[in-house]
Amino acid sequence: MKSFVIGGSAAGIVAVALWGATPANQPNQAVTVSVEKGARWIASVQGKDGGWGQDGGETSYIRQGEHLESNGNDIANTAVAALALRRAGKQYQPNVQRALDFIMRNVENSPQEGLSITHVNGTQIQRKLGPFIDTFLTSMLLSEIDGTMPTATENLRVRKDLERCVAKIQRNQQSDGSWNIAGGWAPILGTSMASRSLYAAQEKGVKVEASVMDRADLYTKNGIAGPPPSSTTGSFRPAPPAATPAAAGVPLYQSAQALEQLSRTEKDRKANAPQIAAIKSQLADGRFVNGFGSMGGEEFFSYLNISDSLRRTGGEEWTKWHTQITDRILKLQNDDGTWAGSHCITGRVATTSAAILNLTVDRDPLPNTPK
Repeated sequence: MKSFVIGGSAAGIVAVALWGATPANQPNQAVTVSVEKGARWIASVQGKDGGWGQDGGETSYIRQGEHLESNGNDIANTAVAALALRRAGKQYQPNVQRALDFIMRNVENSPQEGLSITHVNGTQIQRKLGPFIDTFLTSMLLSEIDGTMPTATENLRVRKDLERCVAKIQRNQQSDGSWNIAGGWAPILGTSMASRSLYAAQEKGVKVEASVMDRADLYTKNGIAGPPPSSTTGSFRPAPPAATPAAAGVPLYQSAQALEQLSRTEKDRKANAPQIAAIKSQLADGRFVNGFGSMGGEEFFSYLNISDSLRRTGGEEWTKWHTQITDRILKLQNDDGTWAGSHCITGRVATTSAAILNLTVDRDPLPNTPK
């Protein structure tokens, strides 16, 4: 029987026996209704400037008593909202276009040097995933939109802005291969978005240096390194990946980033099979799946990494995970269509958007996925 954490403190962690539960086999209709309800809410609280902030795009949409990290609309919340609305359906294209205009104006006004594309600092999502999460999520969005605009002029603008973001990300990779720069509670999730965006851009034909991707792989492998090879068999003995400080000490965040990074292609999956197997073994542990112990935006983003990874190969592991995570997310939706985090990333915009991305993960044109 499943139980869900409603408290926000680490001391009050209650394990969720998620992996071992009987799959709910939620009908597609339940997902359709849930996604549409959430997407309508996101669209309804878009700001006049095309953007969204932590709890909505205008002051009037902010919940009473909600602690705001910053005022006004920001690029990161806007980018993840646009990604969710794209996935929700073509009826939200006008909202996506307004969001895209808001984002690209900021990209085009940003300096060539440095990693930032915004003058808005100290937002909730920045404080949790790192101060440059705006750049990483924008790069993910532009990679997805690249080549899909109705005119050549619009496509050229998107490609130029994407290349600008990619250049910033490449130039500012840390020496250890990460983008864990200048703080953040769980910047490894920011590193994940940075690497994912480069991979997606590369799949669209944008030049990405192989050395950058190689360093990201090495960073990931170093973070989950198991015991040394056996002296008798020479075989790799995988250990459950540890949680580094960049993952806020939460194994879910660490492992989700690693699983996505190491499983992108068939070649990757073969080369990293022991590490991947070690991570997958953790999915049977309800405490691991529970993440921090309650549902914040970080949990939703981590689930998305795991879902994308398992979906690449399909099969029973993917079906089981997707069924159970879908069931969990559906049960957490509020009556108004939103999801709100219980810790850290609590804002309704990022959390609702991430929930929609999880529920619609099988609609995403992910590279190297069985059709």
